[in-house]
Amino acid sequence: MLEHLNLRQKLTILLSIMVVVGLSLGGLGLSAVLKHNARQEITATALLIMETMTSVRDYTNQQVNLELADKFAVDFIPQSVPAYSAREVFEVLRRKTEYQDFFYKEATLNPTNLRDKADSFETQIVERFRKNKNLKELDGFRKIPGGDIFYIARPLAVTESKCLECHSTFNVAPKTMIDRYGTVNGFGWKLHEIVGVQMISVPARKVIQKSQQSSVWILGIVSTMFIGIIILVNIFLNHQILRPLKRITRIAEEVSTGHMDVNFQEISNDEIGKLAKAFNRMKLSLEMAMKKLKQFYNSTQ
Repeated sequence: MLEHLNLRQKLTILLSIMVVVGLSLGGLGLSAVLKHNARQEITATALLIMETMTSVRDYTNQQVNLELADKFAVDFIPQSVPAYSAREVFEVLRRKTEYQDFFYKEATLNPTNLRDKADSFETQIVERFRKNKNLKELDGFRKIPGGDIFYIARPLAVTESKCLECHSTFNVAPKTMIDRYGTVNGFGWKLHEIVGVQMISVPARKVIQKSQQSSVWILGIVSTMFIGIIILVNIFLNHQILRPLKRITRIAEEVSTGHMDVNFQEISNDEIGKLAKAFNRMKLSLEMAMKKLKQFYNSTQ
């Protein structure tokens, strides 16, 4: 099939194949890189949220509880619980569009508030942190009925003895807390024990969509550049190669029919120009041979 195509068509097909193959292979690599970058970007945002929630917990422990110490001795105040404060602050943060897909949970093995109860998957994460004290962070993808999610988890340990005022035994816990949550859950904690994990999660589609959007933009730009290159190559090929070759071909056809008054134009010093010079020398040799042949013919008459 290629034998019936001209040089421009052959070169265009070759460049098109190179573009398709290049974009296909490059697209696969680019997709992996962009997905990694999207994951890193979302991870950075999630860690920032987690650090903010940790700051809220510290603030609640160090300042709110200190101010409410006298009242807390008489009445249990949920807002004085670091986990409660962090969760409520996060819900306020989620009202912003850029954070509405994020979810925060302090998944605890034995929480006072069953809202924070760890499920089987979260329990496995807690146990991993318990077994490896040097492990400070975990992330990955989790399958749930609503779709895969990407999560980041950090261990949650009892770092202050004041936490044990509510979580050691129900005998020393505030009566109003017992009235609210009962005597079954949230007790038996020990100082420095890992009791749960802070977990930030986001739908996996968020990571995929972010990388796909970037891929579409980048591949679109690269495709446009390649198309522009193909057009420029065709323009260059037409002006610098095809037109001179057509002109040489036309003159060669005229010379072949006996029109010796035409010359091959030597318009450049490249291969096309050298070809024109060679044809001019061939034409000159042909003229000389024809003159000698004519002289020989006249001398024999």
